[in-house]
Amino acid sequence: MFVRVSAAIAAICLFSGAALAQGGAKPTDPQIAHIAYTAGEIDIKAAKQALEKSHNKEVRQFAQDMVRDHSAVNKQALALVKKLKVTPEDNDTSRALSKQASEKRAELGKLKGAAFDKAYVANEVAYHKTVDNALETQLIPSASNAELKNLLQTGLKIFQGHEQHAEHVEAELK
Repeated sequence: MFVRVSAAIAAICLFSGAALAQGGAKPTDPQIAHIAYTAGEIDIKAAKQALEKSHNKEVRQFAQDMVRDHSAVNKQALALVKKLKVTPEDNDTSRALSKQASEKRAELGKLKGAAFDKAYVANEVAYHKTVDNALETQLIPSASNAELKNLLQTGLKIFQGHEQHAEHVEAELK
């Protein structure tokens, strides 16, 4: 079972990386804003699912941290786009990420107990690695507006911390 989940996670990471890099064209600031907001919303929804399903103290604490931190960053992002009078632009990348996340939540929804906990945390490790890479290699370098770039850099630090936290929880579950 765990091998199947790991293979699925690896496939999602590859597809997510492709989704974040598709087209080769540099994303615009409105597209970047939408992708970043979508990435935060995805993690909030995943964390809320974990809070509904998990009884593991560490998994629940991690999920609570995800809801708190991603909600705060998304609030800052919304304030920034309002200040800059930028309308976030839906795009192929944000749509692909949303679709993948919905499929993953459905898959995780079928699991219970320790199987859910392990799969959720493994997915969080993989997801944060993918988003960290996209922020570093595509979104931050592509951002034109200095304030947006700064917010993305702050988001990257938060995502990197989440990745380390998820790896710690994953090690505890083994």
